Amino acid sequence: MKTVLIVEDTELNIDLLTQLLEDDYNLVIARDGEEGVAMAIQHVPDLILMDINLPVIDGYEATRRIRTNAALKSTPIIGLSAHAMSTHEQMAKDSGCNDYLTKPINDEILFNKLKEYLG
Repeated sequence: MKTVLIVEDTELNIDLLTQLLEDDYNLVIARDGEEGVAMAIQHVPDLILMDINLPVIDGYEATRRIRTNAALKSTPIIGLSAHAMSTHEQMAKDSGCNDYLTKPINDEILFNKLKEYLG
């Protein structure tokens, strides 16, 4: 079973993503950007769902730090944010995210992205 790291600080969003994904993936949860970097290095997940607005360090910086680790350079990272402006999406991609989804998360789009990146 593939492992997905969810880096998210809002309990409601963690619960939603857990309910959607727990049957098909091993889930690892981090509640701030710094913990997300540590959990990524510790677990080397198959994919990371990275909230952008996080405490301690934001999702942009967490993604940049994850990308410096050789074992995680090619790990797909999907940025998640309530910001729908194209500039936010570009900032996420510039920091190293492969993709970007806006909240509230559309289940069908999320599943399609997971299938695209994980098979």
